[in-house]
Amino acid sequence: MIALGSDHGGYDLKQEIKKYLEGAGYAYRDFGCDDKSSCDYPVYGRAAAEAVADGTCEKGIVICTTGIGISITANKVPGIRCALCADSTSARLTRLHNNANVLALGAGIVGSNLALEIVKNFLETEFSGEERHQRRIDLIEKA
Repeated sequence: MIALGSDHGGYDLKQEIKKYLEGAGYAYRDFGCDDKSSCDYPVYGRAAAEAVADGTCEKGIVICTTGIGISITANKVPGIRCALCADSTSARLTRLHNNANVLALGAGIVGSNLALEIVKNFLETEFSGEERHQRRIDLIEKA
């Protein structure tokens, strides 16, 4: 299951991502927000990240206007490795090398076509499992 969270600035893109997930056969849980009324991204970014951290969801996608604030919020949750990606190569490599478990997107930075390509690469790429990458992840976890 994929955890979703956004603020008002990411709401429209989140709706596009939900359509993509449904079409691709992914189950998801939307932790809010529920409309485009002004709201605080930490509330929804934290809720989605906590669902990944506690095992309720396998991965997460969080969205705000830039992706910056909501990625910072997600990364405050122990066990979360949230990557802010604005291109599909970074999305693939953050899974392959960093085993990132949450993807952050900036709805005001990437258009929906690119965002969906980023989501696809993030969800379809498995962690390489290479020792050097695992060693680095272990060092991140200790930091």
